[in-house]
Amino acid sequence: MLHKYNEAKKISTSERFLRMRYRKIVFLLVVNLIITMVPCAVSAEDEVLTEVISSAEEVMGTVLPTSITGGAIGMIVDAKSAILIDAATGTVLFEQNSHDRLPPASVTKVMTMLLIMEAIDRGQMTLEDEITISEKAASMGGSQMYMEPGEQQKLETLMMGIAIASANDACVAAAEYHSGTVEIFVENMNKRAAELGMVDTNFVNTNGLPVANHYSSAYDIALMSKELVKHNKIQDWFSIWMTNITVGLPGKKQTELGLTNTNRLIKTYPGATGIKTGFTQEAGYCLSAAAQKGDLNLIAVIMGSTTSKLRFSEASKLLDYGFANYDSVKLAEKGEPMGLVVIEKGSPNLVNAVAPENISVLVKKGQKDTIRGELVFDDTISAPIARGDQLGELVVFQKDNEISRYPVVAEENVEKASLMQIYLRMIKTLA
Repeated sequence: MLHKYNEAKKISTSERFLRMRYRKIVFLLVVNLIITMVPCAVSAEDEVLTEVISSAEEVMGTVLPTSITGGAIGMIVDAKSAILIDAATGTVLFEQNSHDRLPPASVTKVMTMLLIMEAIDRGQMTLEDEITISEKAASMGGSQMYMEPGEQQKLETLMMGIAIASANDACVAAAEYHSGTVEIFVENMNKRAAELGMVDTNFVNTNGLPVANHYSSAYDIALMSKELVKHNKIQDWFSIWMTNITVGLPGKKQTELGLTNTNRLIKTYPGATGIKTGFTQEAGYCLSAAAQKGDLNLIAVIMGSTTSKLRFSEASKLLDYGFANYDSVKLAEKGEPMGLVVIEKGSPNLVNAVAPENISVLVKKGQKDTIRGELVFDDTISAPIARGDQLGELVVFQKDNEISRYPVVAEENVEKASLMQIYLRMIKTLA
């Protein structure tokens, strides 16, 4: 028996090199086959390419070698840093090295999209605006929409390119339209980051292509992701798996370009709603992932994972943990009327009190029934009142313990009533 074992071992050793070469050749053939199915070229820093390789790994039934620094015991995440938060309240449910400053790769685009959506809210621009593509925008490498200098695209098309396919050229074009120059837009990115409390972030470009001193943290990415998902329209783009757009100069040959979502959780994780993938050699595989079940919305951030497949599995693990252990009680929607308030000497003399933001409370699983809200208003509220002025508070109790307070505000302006209006009201009251 020992002789036969040693003989078999010799045969195995002699064939090892040939078998390794065979697997490598088959792997490269699979990669090449998948690339020919992708309707656009790819480059070294292209997220589409990373997904192609990841798909090939799955076809082969294996993944490329990884250097795992810690086992997945309990809630240890196999990545350089990670965090899980409740998207409604920002409550941190899990974190691991969440304030480490690391290159964020294309997850940078969360801030780019946030600035654009906030500008749309302000009326500074609309999704129907036609944007002329500059030489600089068209010259971007990596993931892109392959637009030509001088061609025009609607802002919504650019945003779809960013949200679905991580298009670097679309980021630059949108940034130039927003601020005039990319440099000014990046200043605005850093200003907004400071406003959100992102103390471990410094942006140098709009798209996350490798450059010195460009960094963020899992915690900061969670903060800006939380702001971005407040914009309902962005969810429409994040949920698209595949779509086509037309690129090229009018009057010349135009191309039908296929966009495929780089975030495979949209297809594989129930309730996934976004948000953004990222990859460079320096950053590794990064992901900001959002998902919703019932009223609970969670955001999981993974930075510096060793493979594409691993970032998705680790994000899924965090999301699973959150949904298994927590619930959310939605108390009010943004703009939802919560009661009529009498405005002394006002015209009109009644105004709706509304929630200025969505109001939710995070609770442990099984504790939803312990939450109740109580509206409290000032005894006397006099005109004039401006839209958005605070009228009172929604006081939240868990059982009999107060746990939080949220402002409620005026739905519209209330002017001061004229003497005649006040007189007529008095007559009506006495009648």
